[in-house]
Amino acid sequence: MAGQLLEGKVAIVTGAGSPIGIGHAITVALVRAGARVAMMDINREWLDESVNEVREIGGDDCAAPILADVTDAEAVEAAVKQTIAELGGLHILVNNAGTNPSAAGLVPEGQGNPTRFWDVSIAAWTRVITVNVSGPFLMARAVVGHMMEQGWGRIIGVTTSLDTMLRNVPYGPSKASHEAFVAAMARDLEGTGVTANVLVPGGGTNTNFNARNPGRPTEGMRLEPEIMQAPAVWLASEESDGVNGRRFDSRFWDESASLAERLEKASAPAGWPQLGRPEFQDRP
Repeated sequence: MAGQLLEGKVAIVTGAGSPIGIGHAITVALVRAGARVAMMDINREWLDESVNEVREIGGDDCAAPILADVTDAEAVEAAVKQTIAELGGLHILVNNAGTNPSAAGLVPEGQGNPTRFWDVSIAAWTRVITVNVSGPFLMARAVVGHMMEQGWGRIIGVTTSLDTMLRNVPYGPSKASHEAFVAAMARDLEGTGVTANVLVPGGGTNTNFNARNPGRPTEGMRLEPEIMQAPAVWLASEESDGVNGRRFDSRFWDESASLAERLEKASAPAGWPQLGRPEFQDRP
């Protein structure tokens, strides 16, 4: 791992409660790299379990539990204030919290996620879009003022593969929207010292999120959440200064390679600007 690359840094990781999840894995990596982390989730049982586990790794003051819903604007603002007050600052936001219809409990018991858009209930669509699209917006909006004032910050959005975006309604479109939002944020933040980038596992991941979907069992899944750890730490660190508006595929992040090789192999512009008009293709 990256030693103490994040010494003195404070992060918020949303959706950090699930003991088998990307948010949990990223939290562990940030703590091992020296950061203190506010672990935010809506599941108190999971959150308590995960915070205790992380504290065994980094000590009692390395993590703080925050029980809050990313879709509640007042709760989000309070969570940011709590993080700054309890952990002494805020430098990193990992927008990881997400849901799908089955994970949200909005499909009949024993069934997986709907495969056709007309089978998706209005309640399922609304909840997924609210969590996966509005949640990252509310979180980023709440932290950006503090980060810009201090002249340094990292916003990392966890999205998904393009294949999933194009076939899994409403989860896929919600993640496409999140990624487009990251690309827009990055443009707005250019030159402020605050960056916004996307990080994806690059394929089906063995998480509790999928375990709740009978249509996608975890057994035999190809990727583990830990695949996200090394690139997340680097993106959260000062070593990534100037890297903004990029999408990183964790499958291709090779710590043994040079940084130039890693950037060439593992990253691309976030939000597909190459498909837009030429004047929108100017970011390196």
